Amino acid sequence: MGSFYYNFSKLGCSLLWVRVAALLFSCVAFSVVAHGASLSHGLADWCVFCWAFSFSTTLLVLLVEHFGLQARAPVSWKNFPITMACYATLLCFSASVIFPVYFLKGQQNHGEARDRRIASTVFSCLATVAYLWEVTLTRARPGEVVGYMATAPGLLKVCQTFVACIIFMLVSDPVSYDHHAALKWCMAVYCVCFILSAAVVVLCVGECTGFLPFPFARFLSAYGLLAVVMYLTATIIWPVFQFDKSYSHTQTRQQPTLLTVAVLTALNFLLYLADLAYSARLVFVSV
Repeated sequence: MGSFYYNFSKLGCSLLWVRVAALLFSCVAFSVVAHGASLSHGLADWCVFCWAFSFSTTLLVLLVEHFGLQARAPVSWKNFPITMACYATLLCFSASVIFPVYFLKGQQNHGEARDRRIASTVFSCLATVAYLWEVTLTRARPGEVVGYMATAPGLLKVCQTFVACIIFMLVSDPVSYDHHAALKWCMAVYCVCFILSAAVVVLCVGECTGFLPFPFARFLSAYGLLAVVMYLTATIIWPVFQFDKSYSHTQTRQQPTLLTVAVLTALNFLLYLADLAYSARLVFVSV
C-alpha cells in the first residue's frame, strides 16, 4: 500500500512539472510571435490560436487543481484534463508544422523578425512534446478506473474531430466540393461523423452519458460501424471525383490541397476503424 501511494504521488509531481513546462513553452511561443515577428498571413492567426488555446486550458487545469476545485467544476475531471491535453498536443503539432513551412521556409527576411520566428517554432515543438508527455502520463493503464476520454477510444475521438476540422479548413478555401453530388456526399460524411464524435466528447466531458435512453457502449459500436462505412465511401469517392479527368474541374494549383484532403480522409477512416475495434471489444467485454 505504501508503494502505491509513493508511485501515485510521484506521478502527480511529474504531471505537475510537465504541465508547468507545457504552460511556459506555449506561452513563449505565442508571446514571441505577438511581439515583432512581422506576420500578416491568415495561418499565423491559426498558429497563435493553437498556442493560446493550449496555454489557456493548461492554466485553467493548474488553477483548478491547485485550489482543489475539481468537485465544483461543471465537467468530469476524469475526462476534462486529458481531453484538453490531447487537443493541445494536436494543435501545437499542427502549428509546429505550419509555422516553419509558411513563415521560415523560403523567406528572405533576416534579423530579429526571423529570430523570433525560429524561437516560436522551437518552443512550439517543445510544447508539443510536453503535451504528448502529459497524455502519456494520464492515459488509461490496465487495471485502472479512469474516464472514457483517457482510454484509447476516447483519445481516438479527439483525433477524429481534429482531423475533420483540418479537412473543413482545406475544402472551404476555396470551396472544392460543390461541382459534383458525389463530393457533396463526402462533405456530408465529414460533417455527420464530426458532429457525432464531437457529441461523444461533449457527453463524456460533461458527464452526461447516463442520460442517454440506450447503453452508451452499444451506441459507440453502432455509430462506429456507421462512421467506418461512410468514411470508406468518402475515401474512395473523393480522389476519384477530384483527380479523374472525366469528373475533375479543379485547377493544378489546388491539387496539393485536394491530395492532402484525400490523405486525411484515409487517415480518419483508419482512426474510425481502430475506434470500432476498441468499441466492439468494450461491448463484448461488458456483456
